[in-house]
Amino acid sequence: MSEQVFTGARIVLGDEVVRGSLAVRDGRIAAVDAGPSRRGEDMGGDVLIPGLVELHTDHIEGHYLPRPGVRWDRMAALQAHDAQVAASGITTVFDALRVGTDEDARLGSADMLAMADTIAAAAAAGRLRADHRIHLRCEVSAPDALRAFEAIAGRPLVGIVSLMDHAPGQRQYTDLDAYRTYYQRKMNLTDAGFLAFSDRRVAESLAHSDPHRRAIAEFCRARGVTVASHDDATAAHVGEAVALGVTLAEFPTTIEAARASHAAGLSVLMGGPNVVRGGSHSGNVSASALLAEGLLDVLSSDYVPFSLLQAAFGLAETGTLDLPAAARLVSTNPARAARLDDRGLIAPGLRADLVRVHTQPGLPPLVRAVWREGRRVA
Repeated sequence: MSEQVFTGARIVLGDEVVRGSLAVRDGRIAAVDAGPSRRGEDMGGDVLIPGLVELHTDHIEGHYLPRPGVRWDRMAALQAHDAQVAASGITTVFDALRVGTDEDARLGSADMLAMADTIAAAAAAGRLRADHRIHLRCEVSAPDALRAFEAIAGRPLVGIVSLMDHAPGQRQYTDLDAYRTYYQRKMNLTDAGFLAFSDRRVAESLAHSDPHRRAIAEFCRARGVTVASHDDATAAHVGEAVALGVTLAEFPTTIEAARASHAAGLSVLMGGPNVVRGGSHSGNVSASALLAEGLLDVLSSDYVPFSLLQAAFGLAETGTLDLPAAARLVSTNPARAARLDDRGLIAPGLRADLVRVHTQPGLPPLVRAVWREGRRVA
């Protein structure tokens, strides 16, 4: 039997902060006690929070494809991504892999299959610091979306599937000027080239989105896989999602959609970068606006792993939320949304996924140590 004791910590529980000690036995939290312990590692007044649970990050793509046309060794890319994730306090991560190829995609289905197999092999070999799962982000408007999904969906680590459509004129890109600004610059298109590209995307959406949504959602329902909607903008979008068995609403773009999602019992997820930056980079509704309305349940680091911890502690420092409520956004609630009931909270019997954080007014939080199931990983 292995045992660890941490003392002199500010321990963030589900609804309060206790200054005391925490015991870990065989990778599980054994006890939390108010007051100091005469033994164990002294935390020096630092904060102990539950390990962060990340539901949607495509950050791994930047390591695998660090420059256009440059594919890095997959295992090395995964390990670099994993090290950054763990050092940001994330102990459970759903790596988002693209399903469905559109014209701006630099990685295709073969790349995603290979990366899924690399994640599984690395996890089985104990090469990873965080607990890695797979999130399939399905571009349902793409002609090959269903075929690509069927090729990868049976992988054992797949736990979340999101349904997204980035065609112009809807959801994230109801503002056609914003769509033009992003894609015309990204793809170096002339005005005529952009119009042709936009027309093709709309036609593909009309032809494929609805049947692909239904088929993918049906597959997930039959296997107990969490289904997420993406960039819902209207109550009608939310109604469609609910009918498909969606339980997680990712990045709703309007108050209307967030309110409808919450009323339907969906967990509403927004980006940590949105909180840190003070708004959406796409000009959509801000996470802070949803939080003020009581419509925000989960934060995701999206494209900056450290933003998850930075957003949570920033909300606490400004007094927007207390620390337990902030921790629920990045640990407890995402764990529940992903049906992981053994983590996301500091409580006896749960996994000892822990993050030691040093705080100093006016500065970002500093991660001093991370433990996954009682084993120090950062």
